[in-house]
Amino acid sequence: MAPRQSPEAGVSRVRASHSRVPCGARVGPVAEGNVGGGTGMTVHGFKGGIGTASRKLDAEQGEYTIGALVQANYGIRRTLRIAGVPVGEEITDLQSGIPARPEEHGSIIVVIATDAPLLPHQLRRVAQRASLALGRMGSYASNSSGDIFIAFSTANPGAAARTGTRTLAMLPNDQLGSIFLATVEATEEAIVNAMVAARTMVGANGYTAHALPHDRLRAVLKKYGRLRE
Repeated sequence: MAPRQSPEAGVSRVRASHSRVPCGARVGPVAEGNVGGGTGMTVHGFKGGIGTASRKLDAEQGEYTIGALVQANYGIRRTLRIAGVPVGEEITDLQSGIPARPEEHGSIIVVIATDAPLLPHQLRRVAQRASLALGRMGSYASNSSGDIFIAFSTANPGAAARTGTRTLAMLPNDQLGSIFLATVEATEEAIVNAMVAARTMVGANGYTAHALPHDRLRAVLKKYGRLRE
């Protein structure tokens, strides 16, 4: 007669290390560009994808860090602006294999992370500022846009405790201005980084998503006085 096994015999325990495998989590720089999206992932008519950027406030503002990660997929060519320059009006070729859409399509996902002690209603306001970055890039959030903006704080780590009384820290609303600005700047730069890091990709039926040409972008920025010799 075989020995009786315990209820846990033959059962594998799920550990933290297992969760990191399927989601590809790793320590170090975040991969940017074509990661996580095929030829349908475009930004203002150029190949898009993942982009990141961050800002750190100075000592007087608390030295908090605001980071942005985007999965960029939105916009049309003619409205693209980088550093205030009408890049979309200067680079009009390199269109995809399908007719250019007259209106914005696609959706961008923006995740804002900070170590500043902010409460949920304040984080909601931070997330809303990401839309201003899209406006600076030339987006006008057309009807078919399904953009998603979320924000979270790593401060107050014990706030989710199920028992006991918790004391939370928060910044006064009057001190949020610098965080709002950092959010807009980091999000805008993250979108640009996604475009710059992306590479031309060819998909089904020869459909091609062209990358933003670096040499021509530099030439346009130089033309408008954004780059020095």
